[in-house]
Amino acid sequence: MEVQCTYCGEDARLISGAELYPHRPDLCFRSFWRCETCDAHVGCHPGGNEPLGVLANSELRKARSIAHSVFDPLWRNGKMKRRDAYYWLSRQLGIRWRDCHIGMFDQAQCERVVEIVSLATN
Repeated sequence: MEVQCTYCGEDARLISGAELYPHRPDLCFRSFWRCETCDAHVGCHPGGNEPLGVLANSELRKARSIAHSVFDPLWRNGKMKRRDAYYWLSRQLGIRWRDCHIGMFDQAQCERVVEIVSLATN
């Protein structure tokens, strides 16, 4: 499998969590794709090397983390199933359900997630 950097177009390298996050023992056995040039990276689905989304630089990783922090409680609190929460979000964003993955979102989409969830929960 080849994964290219979304910033510079270089090939990303498959690495272990131990290499990327040496201070995080909980991630040492996970796999990540990383662009050495841009320091952009993305995690992989458990037990494989399929990326969870597209490579992200530090700014986009932070935006995705914030989006997850406001969105995930919608389904983690048990009031909604995860699948239903993503279906709801896809309708709010006007995108197809199968394309609704925060790991695929850009900065603007992440900001929109925060806005949508904040409006819905306040």
